[in-house]
Amino acid sequence: MQISTKFTIAIHILAAVEYFGKTEKVTSEFLSSSIGSNPVIIRNIMSDLKNAGLIETKRGPGGTRITRPLNEITFYDIYEAVEKNKEELFHFHEKTNPNCPVGRNIHSALNDKLLDIQKDFEDSLRKHTLDEVIQDLYEEIRKN
Repeated sequence: MQISTKFTIAIHILAAVEYFGKTEKVTSEFLSSSIGSNPVIIRNIMSDLKNAGLIETKRGPGGTRITRPLNEITFYDIYEAVEKNKEELFHFHEKTNPNCPVGRNIHSALNDKLLDIQKDFEDSLRKHTLDEVIQDLYEEIRKN
């Protein structure tokens, strides 16, 4: 199982918007310099966050702002916004041998367990908020 970098980039975007948004115009170019990624990738992820109602962007002097209180934005909200292949975290190899008792039955023996793991994972994402990240971020910045 692997979550793409979109998830952590999205959290980085939101954290940077929160941190810099009151004093700077936060654009995709501005964010790409913090994240170290191409502005097109940043714009695509920002579009996903906007479509999910997590951010609002305004052309001209407006920049970007977060639309909800930080403690109401869960990791799951962010994951849901940016990850496109999340229906099933685990994917089965497709050409098992139907003549082999293991190959013929592994999917049905394993499927429910993997669905339980995915549900636990998603429930864990719902327990953490953007506010936690922001608080930890400010703490780390104070240490420097």
